[in-house]
Amino acid sequence: MFAIIEDGGRQYRVQVGAKLEIDLRSDVQGGDSVRFDRILAAGDSAAGKIGQPVISGAVVEAKVVEQDFRGPKLEVGKFRRRKGYIRHNGHTQRYTRIQVTSIAVPGFDTVTTPANS
Repeated sequence: MFAIIEDGGRQYRVQVGAKLEIDLRSDVQGGDSVRFDRILAAGDSAAGKIGQPVISGAVVEAKVVEQDFRGPKLEVGKFRRRKGYIRHNGHTQRYTRIQVTSIAVPGFDTVTTPANS
Protein backbone atom coordinates (compact mmCIF):
# COMPACT_ATOMS: atom_id res chain seq x y z
CA MET A 1 0.00 0.00 0.00
CA PHE A 2 1.17 3.53 -0.71
CA ALA A 3 0.09 6.97 0.41
CA ILE A 4 0.80 10.49 -0.76
CA ILE A 5 1.34 12.78 2.22
CA GLU A 6 1.79 16.51 2.45
CA ASP A 7 4.28 18.03 4.89
CA GLY A 8 5.78 21.49 4.83
CA GLY A 9 4.27 22.36 1.46
CA ARG A 10 5.83 19.30 -0.19
CA GLN A 11 4.22 16.03 -1.26
CA TYR A 12 5.82 12.63 -0.69
CA ARG A 13 4.83 9.18 -1.93
CA VAL A 14 5.50 6.72 0.91
CA GLN A 15 5.19 3.02 1.63
CA VAL A 16 5.65 1.10 4.87
CA GLY A 17 9.34 0.75 5.62
CA ALA A 18 10.39 3.63 3.36
CA LYS A 19 12.94 6.12 4.68
CA LEU A 20 12.29 9.76 3.93
CA GLU A 21 13.98 13.11 4.53
CA ILE A 22 11.64 15.90 5.63
CA ASP A 23 12.40 19.45 6.74
CA LEU A 24 13.89 19.72 10.22
CA ARG A 25 11.52 19.12 13.10
CA SER A 26 13.24 20.43 16.19
CA ASP A 27 10.49 19.21 18.54
CA VAL A 28 11.23 15.48 18.07
CA GLN A 29 14.16 13.26 19.06
CA GLY A 30 15.52 10.01 17.63
CA GLY A 31 13.06 7.16 18.17
CA ASP A 32 10.02 9.42 18.60
CA SER A 33 6.86 8.87 16.60
CA VAL A 34 5.53 11.35 14.04
CA ARG A 35 1.96 11.36 12.67
CA PHE A 36 0.90 12.76 9.31
CA ASP A 37 -2.83 13.39 8.90
CA ARG A 38 -2.78 15.25 5.56
CA ILE A 39 -3.10 12.23 3.28
CA LEU A 40 -3.89 13.34 -0.27
CA ALA A 41 -4.23 9.90 -1.88
CA ALA A 42 -3.76 6.24 -0.99
CA GLY A 43 -4.09 2.88 -2.64
CA ASP A 44 -2.74 -0.55 -3.43
CA SER A 45 -2.42 -2.64 -6.58
CA ALA A 46 -6.19 -3.20 -6.83
CA ALA A 47 -7.86 0.05 -5.72
CA GLY A 48 -7.16 3.63 -4.74
CA LYS A 49 -8.70 6.56 -2.95
CA ILE A 50 -8.22 10.26 -3.63
CA GLY A 51 -9.00 12.94 -1.05
CA GLN A 52 -10.85 16.17 -1.69
CA PRO A 53 -8.41 17.68 -0.68
CA VAL A 54 -7.46 15.12 2.03
CA ILE A 55 -8.76 11.70 3.06
CA SER A 56 -10.54 12.15 6.39
CA GLY A 57 -9.47 9.69 9.08
CA ALA A 58 -6.32 8.57 7.24
CA VAL A 59 -3.07 8.56 9.20
CA VAL A 60 0.53 7.73 8.35
CA GLU A 61 2.82 7.07 11.30
CA ALA A 62 6.60 7.18 11.18
CA LYS A 63 9.49 6.96 13.63
CA VAL A 64 12.41 9.35 13.68
CA VAL A 65 15.61 7.63 12.56
CA GLU A 66 17.90 10.66 12.60
CA GLN A 67 16.75 13.93 14.15
CA ASP A 68 19.10 16.46 12.56
CA PHE A 69 21.40 16.09 9.59
CA ARG A 70 22.52 18.37 6.83
CA GLY A 71 21.90 17.96 3.14
CA PRO A 72 24.29 18.83 0.32
CA LYS A 73 25.65 22.36 0.11
CA LEU A 74 24.01 24.48 -2.55
CA GLU A 75 26.26 27.05 -4.17
CA VAL A 76 24.68 30.29 -5.35
CA GLY A 77 26.75 32.62 -7.50
CA LYS A 78 25.96 35.88 -9.21
CA PHE A 79 28.17 37.24 -11.98
CA ARG A 80 27.97 40.17 -14.36
CA ARG A 81 30.47 39.94 -17.16
CA ARG A 82 32.86 42.81 -17.75
CA LYS A 83 31.60 44.74 -14.72
CA GLY A 84 33.78 43.34 -11.94
CA TYR A 85 30.69 42.06 -10.09
CA ILE A 86 30.94 38.66 -8.40
CA ARG A 87 28.87 37.45 -5.44
CA HIS A 88 29.00 34.02 -3.87
CA ASN A 89 26.71 32.47 -1.27
CA GLY A 90 25.97 28.96 -0.06
CA HIS A 91 23.21 27.20 1.81
CA THR A 92 22.99 23.87 3.62
CA GLN A 93 19.48 22.65 4.50
CA ARG A 94 18.81 20.74 7.73
CA TYR A 95 16.59 17.65 7.59
CA THR A 96 14.98 15.00 9.79
CA ARG A 97 15.11 11.40 8.52
CA ILE A 98 12.05 9.26 9.25
CA GLN A 99 10.94 5.69 8.51
CA VAL A 100 7.27 4.98 7.81
CA THR A 101 5.87 2.37 10.22
CA SER A 102 2.16 2.24 9.40
CA ILE A 103 -0.47 3.48 6.96
CA ALA A 104 -4.11 3.51 8.06
CA VAL A 105 -6.81 4.54 5.57
CA PRO A 106 -10.56 4.00 6.13
CA GLY A 107 -11.79 1.31 3.75
CA PHE A 108 -8.36 -0.34 3.40
CA ASP A 109 -6.51 -2.78 5.62
CA THR A 110 -4.02 -1.12 7.98
CA VAL A 111 -0.46 -1.89 6.94
CA THR A 112 2.24 -1.88 9.64
CA THR A 113 5.89 -2.80 9.93
CA PRO A 114 6.54 -6.13 11.69
CA ALA A 115 7.57 -5.66 15.33
CA ASN A 116 10.95 -7.42 14.96
CA SER A 117 12.32 -5.04 12.29
